[in-house]
Amino acid sequence: MTDPAVERDAAEEASAFSHPPVAPDATAPYGEHPDQVIDFYAPRGDAAGSPLAAPPATPLLAPLVVVLHGGAWRAPYDRQHITPFADFLARRGFAVANVEYRRGSALPHQGAAGPVAGRWPDTFDDVAAALDALPDLASAHLPAADVRRTVLTGHSAGGQLALWAAARHVLPADSAWRLPSPPQLRGVVALAPIADFTAAEELGVCGGAAGQLLGGPDFFRSRLPYADPAALLPTGIATAVVHGRDDIVVPASVSESYVAAAAKAGETVGLTLLAGVGHFPLIDPAADACAVVAEEIAQLAW
Repeated sequence: MTDPAVERDAAEEASAFSHPPVAPDATAPYGEHPDQVIDFYAPRGDAAGSPLAAPPATPLLAPLVVVLHGGAWRAPYDRQHITPFADFLARRGFAVANVEYRRGSALPHQGAAGPVAGRWPDTFDDVAAALDALPDLASAHLPAADVRRTVLTGHSAGGQLALWAAARHVLPADSAWRLPSPPQLRGVVALAPIADFTAAEELGVCGGAAGQLLGGPDFFRSRLPYADPAALLPTGIATAVVHGRDDIVVPASVSESYVAAAAKAGETVGLTLLAGVGHFPLIDPAADACAVVAEEIAQLAW
């Protein structure tokens, strides 16, 4: 007999992936590798994400939302699947940057059951380089963006990367990714993030993807302080987490563990748990949960 939770998850995934990819308005490289690119989407539509009751006499610059896609840091899942979500945000009045980054091998190895997750240190090299290059690239390719009002968002593995990117100033002192001061962000909205690596590994999230990202069991403990959002607290950056209560891909308890770690470190992280929602509606423009996400972003951006 089929598990109803598995059936619901499959239907939600099918809906989220049913939207055709949306071409960007511009694309710019931040490095030499083919995956080191950022797609830009200019704000469009009626700017429904803005609190403005009527268009101003002089057009305002739009907040910039930086999107980091999920897919367990694995090669088969690139930024194309999240382009409908990027377009959804652009139609709500945001300027959007959809970041690509190097992911794991397309083939299994070292006993992995499927494509290995992530590359160490390449995945983190790329996210750091993309965020560092973004202000200049946005100025050149997305002139409608106000980089002073930047919000990071990411889904699943991308939620981890968004939380990590906002915490680079609290990385260990010997980290090449460490920033000397907090990044200039309005905040982070992490969507069903793999936000606590220890909790995720205990639950076997995405086939042990967090452990693979860090290079396997021989490196897991030593690399946690350089990659695990739950170890990089407090950040001083406004942070909100949105998670479906019925998520069977990344259980909501992973986010709850991260929020608890933040509280222990003296930081308050907002947590919105959506009843009757699984993993994929958060990035599905056809789902009500996606509108909740946009509102969370707007609360920080505007």
